[in-house]
Order: sequence, then C-alpha cells, then structure tokens
Amino acid sequence: MNVRWSKMLECGMLERDRRALRRRSSILIKQLVVDELLIQSLQADDILTESMAESIMAEQTSQKRSWRLLLFLPKRGPRAFSSFCSALRETEQQHLYELLTQSPEKDGKDTPVEIIQPEEEPEGNTGRLVMPTTEKKRERCVDYSLPLPTQEEIAAKRARTHDSMEFSLDADSPINSPVLPCTPDFYLSHCHQSYKMNSSPRGLALVISNVTFDPCAAPDLDPRKGGEVDDEVLRKVFTELDYLVTVHRDLTAQGMRSCIENFCRRPDHRTVDSCVVCLLSHGVDGAIYGTDGQLLQLDWVFKSFDNAHCPLLQNKPKIFFIQACRGEEMDCGVEQIDGPARTCSPCCEQLDAGREGQGDAHSRQRGDMGRPRIKLPQRSDMICGFASLKGTAAMRNTKRGSWFIQELNTTLRLQARDTHLADIMVQVNGRIKEREGYAPGTAHHRCKEMSEFTSSLCKDLYLFPKYQPQY
Repeated sequence: MNVRWSKMLECGMLERDRRALRRRSSILIKQLVVDELLIQSLQADDILTESMAESIMAEQTSQKRSWRLLLFLPKRGPRAFSSFCSALRETEQQHLYELLTQSPEKDGKDTPVEIIQPEEEPEGNTGRLVMPTTEKKRERCVDYSLPLPTQEEIAAKRARTHDSMEFSLDADSPINSPVLPCTPDFYLSHCHQSYKMNSSPRGLALVISNVTFDPCAAPDLDPRKGGEVDDEVLRKVFTELDYLVTVHRDLTAQGMRSCIENFCRRPDHRTVDSCVVCLLSHGVDGAIYGTDGQLLQLDWVFKSFDNAHCPLLQNKPKIFFIQACRGEEMDCGVEQIDGPARTCSPCCEQLDAGREGQGDAHSRQRGDMGRPRIKLPQRSDMICGFASLKGTAAMRNTKRGSWFIQELNTTLRLQARDTHLADIMVQVNGRIKEREGYAPGTAHHRCKEMSEFTSSLCKDLYLFPKYQPQY
C-alpha cells in the first residue's frame, strides 16, 4: 500500500458516511449478508486487509460477522463507504444499499420490519437469518433483484408473477465446512448393533437434478433456479461421506427411468454397503416431472431397488431424498398457542398381515441342507426423506438452493459423525419447522414448509464418516 493511500486511511471515513452507517447499524447487523463475495470485493478495493477479512469470516454467526465488519469500515478511509455500497449492489443487497444512500429526511418514514433471529446451532456452524427485503423499486432494482425462493411448483394453473413468489433471503451460503469425522471409539461401540458401513466407498450415489424444462413439451414448468446449487451441494457432501457420486442433469421421464435402471444393475453394488438416490425436480404427490413434462412415479423408483429387483442391495440400506412439491397447497402455518406442549395421539398400527401356521408351496422351499430358505419382505431397509408433506409445496431459494437440501447438507456435515440417519432426519425436520418465508403483502408471507421421512430400516444406520477399520 502506498504512502498516499496510508495517509488517506488515517483520515478515516467522511463524517456524513460515518453517520449513515451509525444510523443503520442495528439493521445492518441483523440483515447484512457478509459472505466471501462481499469480503473479496472490499479486499479488491484495498478497504480490508487479509487479516481483517480472516477475522471477520472467523466469526461464528452472521450478526457477529456484520458487527466486526462495521467496526472496521469507519477506520478504512474516505472510499470505504462508497466501496461498501458497491459491494452491496454486487452481492444483490440492493435493499441495504438504498437504506444507506437515502436522504436522512426519510429516516422517520421507514416501515419497521420483523427480523427472524439466527438459530442457535452447534459450535462450528454459522447462524442463519431469514432476511426481509423492501419493495422492489420499479426501475432501479431490475439488475439487482433479490434471490427469490419459489415453490417447487407443479404445472401452473395460472401465470406466475413476482408477487406470487416468496421473498426470503438466507444469510449464509450452503455450508461447506468439512464433514466431521467419526472417532474410532464411537465406531467400535456402535458398529455391532447397526448396519455394516465400512466399505470404501460406502456406496454408490445417484443424483438426478432437473433444472431446465422443455418450453415446448412442458411450457408450464418454470426453470428451477437454484436447483444447480442443490445438486452440487449433494455431490460435495456425499463425496465427503465416501460415496461414489454420479450427477445427471435435465433428463426426460424416460431418461430418468433408463438412468435408474442402469444404476440398479451396476455390479459395484455387490461390494459396497449402501446406496443413495437423490431426485430433484418439479413434482406432484407420488411422482416427479421429467424435462418433457411427463411424470415418473416414485413407487416405480422404490420398486426398482426392492429385494426382488435389486438383489445386490438386499439387507443393505437404501437412502432416498426427494426434493419436489407433493401438491399445490401452500403451508401458511398456524399461530402457536401458549401453554404446555401438546401430546401426540397414539398411532394406529395395522394388524400383522402374516398368517402364522399357514403355508403354501412357495413358502416350503428348502435349501440344499434341508433348512427353510430365508425369505425377505418385498421391500425393506429403505429410508426416504421428502422436502414437503403430501399435498404441499416445497420451497427453493433461487440463489441458495432449496430449504430441505440446505438443512440436510448442514445436518449431515455436523451430526453424521455420531448420529444415525433417522435421528438426522428428525433434526432436519426440526430445522425446517423453524424456517419461515418473508413476502409482505402476499399470500406467501410467513409461509412454512414441513419435511418428513419414511423408513423401513431394521437397524440403526450410521454413516461413520471418514472412519476406516484397521484389519
């Protein structure tokens, strides 16, 4: 840094700019998205040094990163304010840019907004904010529109406009902190009562992500902006979990069928301990769309991996994640009633359909040694996570990816070291339950989503990340 610039820095920020930051500091601390792109922009302008950037990004929550950045800025010279404003525009935080640059006379006319505070998360994870936005200005915001989480819509019955979309903005990009490793002690104390999970790779993983749809064959299916973020997030996290991942993008319904059939027939399944299948697209209850607007039935997908059709995976866990709408209904949420937590009603359990003591020719098959051959149910050892409940829409941020995949990624990275997969899915449900959309003046304001999972697992399923037994 030259001497002239050093002297300018000593002068600090212009007083009018310092006042603007001070006036808006509380909002900035709560709403500012301090990510790598914003920090790199300030570094490129010589506003932040490398050590400053590292100290900011080392903070554990979004609010703490914002607070530390705002401590540095007033001391970084007269260009710091304009550089910060430019960085806000570059990172699509136009609402904060306008807030800082509007005249002081408008201060008393600001509309108060509700802020959703960061969740309390395990050490090492970053906080998450659902960010409000201001009304988009007609002309000035065209190039700087905010990321728009949208429904994973099924075929539209009406033209969709920006007013029908949800305007929440997550403060953090999908986390990519390393998957935390399982300890040898944990493996040794849990491996005997859980599924065998020590092959390398742990299994094969298939990700099918439909982002762009044929405008002629499927004119009602909009591009799934942000879908490309999801499939990259899944590729990274399952690669770190020691799966051999294959990603396919933009397949027709028949293309998805062929891809899944080929995947099921891979001989590699014989030597690995599990498999993962992730399907991301528009959808309806029980099916997802190909890029040609045709539906692939999920029951056919599950059948392809059952004990009859995929014998190489018998008695091995088969893991599915479905990121798609399961209907059109928007979950608007309900007001929580104060008081003791409601107790769950007892579940209805179907009677055992087996008929003990009865047999037929097939059930009397014998092995070479004269013992009855072990039989398996048609379908077992499966777990499937759904982004939304039956009949409801799933939410996807056009910049950050879908809510469900974001939370799945975070929870796997932080908890897979010592938590079995069913409990991980419970934690994902809890994180999704807390999320809320922000779209003032629309039917989507404070919209909700609820994920769920189904399971026919017969043991605990631990992924034992990064552990390899010593033979």
